[in-house]
Amino acid sequence: MTALRVLFIGGTGIISSACAARAVAAGMELTVLNRGKTSTRPLPDGAEVCQADIRDPDSVRAALGTREFDVVVDFIAFLPEQVRVDIELFQGRTGQYVFISSASAYQKPPARLPIVESTPLRNPHWQYSRDKIACEDLLVGAYRETGFPATIVRPSHTYDRTTVPLPGGWTTVDRMRRGQPVVVPGDGTSLWTLTHHTDFAKAFVGLLGHPQAIGDSFHITSDEVLTWNQIYELLAAAAGVEPRLVHVASRTIAAHVPALGPGLLGDKSHSVIFDNQKVKALVPDYVATVPFAAGAREIVAWHDAEPGRGTVDGELDAAFDRLIAAAG
Repeated sequence: MTALRVLFIGGTGIISSACAARAVAAGMELTVLNRGKTSTRPLPDGAEVCQADIRDPDSVRAALGTREFDVVVDFIAFLPEQVRVDIELFQGRTGQYVFISSASAYQKPPARLPIVESTPLRNPHWQYSRDKIACEDLLVGAYRETGFPATIVRPSHTYDRTTVPLPGGWTTVDRMRRGQPVVVPGDGTSLWTLTHHTDFAKAFVGLLGHPQAIGDSFHITSDEVLTWNQIYELLAAAAGVEPRLVHVASRTIAAHVPALGPGLLGDKSHSVIFDNQKVKALVPDYVATVPFAAGAREIVAWHDAEPGRGTVDGELDAAFDRLIAAAG
């Protein structure tokens, strides 16, 4: 059986690094197109590196020549004009084009749970999500009009050991360890889904080269559902401390720390539960096996292993102090 020829645009990010490792392990002939910069997530042995900048289409044409691929995946397209360039580059040169969208594109707040792929796409709070929706619209139109073989994949909150999936990141973990109270959006009881990047990769790689995935969309998440209180408590346990949780309305946090606003109001302040039956129908052996309790221990161990990994944002730390003081 001929190995699947796969091109990844990007390959060292949180999601793409796990997908690259999984693709190589599955016997695919993986080529990674990137700018050749160093990363904390090295590419797997066996992956071919093709150096070019996807934002410079001429450099991509020069690097790839007349090569064709069974699958092209763009992990770093965020705007419709970037997707439009991909369509021009790969029309007639690939059997499947996979766009990484976002589950934050689903309507906020969701009208019903669980979220399925037919849940409407609408996010008035976050430009990032609206841009992803515009990208999807472009690809749906290209598939309908010209048969461009697009597949849309929507990750939700996917993490690896280098990322702390809390508002505030490592600054929040550091506060816990210093015995300081930490800010939790809302009352902490809304439901959230965290997916380890290796779990995401299992389902994702199963969609590559799958003819029934073309012209369709899928989200890929864990089936584990946690409250935000539980997420903070699991990270605190991994850090060896008892957390002091102070609950603050998401809109108040957004008003005082504008950088956190879009992600909170446009995503994390709403309960989300995902139905993964659609992707499991095409990848029937997909099971997410990394619970966040294990993921939290991995995160803390990685940050503790080397000085400098756990950086603290002083301005954000001070903003949290002000929010907590105002909360009384």
